[in-house]
Amino acid sequence: MTRHEHPTPGCRDAPVLRERGQREVFCGLTGIVWLHRKMPDAFFLVVGSRTCAHLLQSAAGVMIFAEPRFATAILEETDLAGMADAQEELDRVVARLLARRPDIRRLFLVGSCPSEVIKLDLGRAAARLSATHGPALRVLSYSGSGIETTFTQGEDACLAAMVPALPETPVRQLMVAGALPDVVEDQMRGLLDGLGIAPLALLPARRADAACAVGPGTVVALVQPFLGDTRAALERRGARVIDAPFPFGEEGTTLWLAALAREFGVAPERFEAVTAAPRARARRAVAQAAEALRGKTISFLPDSQLELPLARFLTRECGMRAVEIGTPYLHREMLGPELDLLAPGPVLSEGQDVDRQLDRLRAARPDLTVCGLGLANPLEAEGLATKWAIELVFSPVHFYEQAGDLAGLFARPLRRRAVLGLEPAP
Repeated sequence: MTRHEHPTPGCRDAPVLRERGQREVFCGLTGIVWLHRKMPDAFFLVVGSRTCAHLLQSAAGVMIFAEPRFATAILEETDLAGMADAQEELDRVVARLLARRPDIRRLFLVGSCPSEVIKLDLGRAAARLSATHGPALRVLSYSGSGIETTFTQGEDACLAAMVPALPETPVRQLMVAGALPDVVEDQMRGLLDGLGIAPLALLPARRADAACAVGPGTVVALVQPFLGDTRAALERRGARVIDAPFPFGEEGTTLWLAALAREFGVAPERFEAVTAAPRARARRAVAQAAEALRGKTISFLPDSQLELPLARFLTRECGMRAVEIGTPYLHREMLGPELDLLAPGPVLSEGQDVDRQLDRLRAARPDLTVCGLGLANPLEAEGLATKWAIELVFSPVHFYEQAGDLAGLFARPLRRRAVLGLEPAP
């Protein structure tokens, strides 16, 4: 098994600038856009306003003739004013939905800012509807409100809501937690099968009848760095979470797999045989895509909670230099292995005061800024190259075969500026 040295002291103990002010982020409802693709027998019913419905339609790009697996139960003025029984109204909406879509096996009631403001108890509604329409249908609830969260926390809240309902098992098994595109999940399965790591449970499972179980023999590997609530929920069920760098790039993927190989007693020779070829492909692909990135500076505005693993990948594998790494929430336990690999130097910030952070950004003028959609166009108008943070969540970016594509996502805006004559060609 290849051993990776850490030539720098890392940033685990580095000071963190904590900011609390105006934020620029999407709300957690946006997570539905990739979760509904991951679970084809699930339906997401947002209990919210017409604004919530417009947001989801816009984010997903659903055509007028499509049959999406999400919808919004609109809270009208009478609901908001307490003039109607919202629970009875919700029961009627769900009954109409199930009459039209009897194929639904998992129904998520998703809270929004309006439903939380009027204190609508969706947990009670989920329990009642499960009793009415079960056992073929399970109804769960979670909050996708953007009042205090960022958009990736919608996935975290959804998966955490699923954990208490998972059956108990004493079997020693690996559980991989975090939604991955199907093609990436299949690649991961191939690597784990090659290493002989089994049985394997996935959260979320693609279908309700393949739902996983959890217990004291469950070892959990996270593939997304924003699953703090899911991690805590699994630990409450007795599972043990392995801390490792996240599988972004060749190095992160190798270290993630190496942690699992140690846990399950995989021989070093077998590890090398399984990973050598895809590692070599990943290194070649990253090296080619990173030609436009070497020596460039980058800043991350807090958005997706992917910022630290991506900064590690870009600085260690692509030759970039991080100026500031902002993240909505810095979970030191989960991100400790990433901080260990990150060279000292960049400002680490948690939370956001957007005006102060923009002042620092304008003073530093990095070659590339990773930020949300709301800030990208204004920064581009000021002559700063930007990368949309949300694209890094929607795109396949995990594990070896996507490492070159991940580097390419960051190289593209710099190459585009060079073609337009805004920057000298690398």
